[in-house]
Amino acid sequence: MARFPLVIALSALAAAGAVVVLAERLYRELEVRLAGAILDVITTSGVYVAPDRETVYFGLSSATPFGLRMTPECSSAFLLLPLLVVTMLMVYFRPSNAKRVFFSLGISTLVVVLVNQLRILTIVGLVHWFGTDDGYYWGHTLLGSMVSVLGGAVSLVLFVWLATRKRAA
Repeated sequence: MARFPLVIALSALAAAGAVVVLAERLYRELEVRLAGAILDVITTSGVYVAPDRETVYFGLSSATPFGLRMTPECSSAFLLLPLLVVTMLMVYFRPSNAKRVFFSLGISTLVVVLVNQLRILTIVGLVHWFGTDDGYYWGHTLLGSMVSVLGGAVSLVLFVWLATRKRAA
């Protein structure tokens, strides 16, 4: 990769990282909207999204409606930053692999976003099955955290594997 395209690629990655940090509230709003759309498809108990509050409400037609607020700690936004930094390093040191590394970043980003949606669905399911107190506790504190940690690890391993694997001869 020539010097100028390398500078452009690294600048674009740095800008993407800055956007993730500076526009993380907008990112959370998008995550909540996605969660609401998924819940609307798979549930029949009513869903309402309040993007200005980063909150998705579900179970609206049940006896125990519940709202999940997406805080910065619960967002997948900051899980993307390590992927962007590793991508920058890999592109800087091996610019000839940039196409493969960017592909890996795209796939891993998709995995991180989907894993966070799975985490939200886990919380929703456990709240539905075990009630608001126990379901939220187990869904948010234990299983939700496990889903995030394992999903983040899978995403990072997938990223490295896709970015560094050798082509079949």
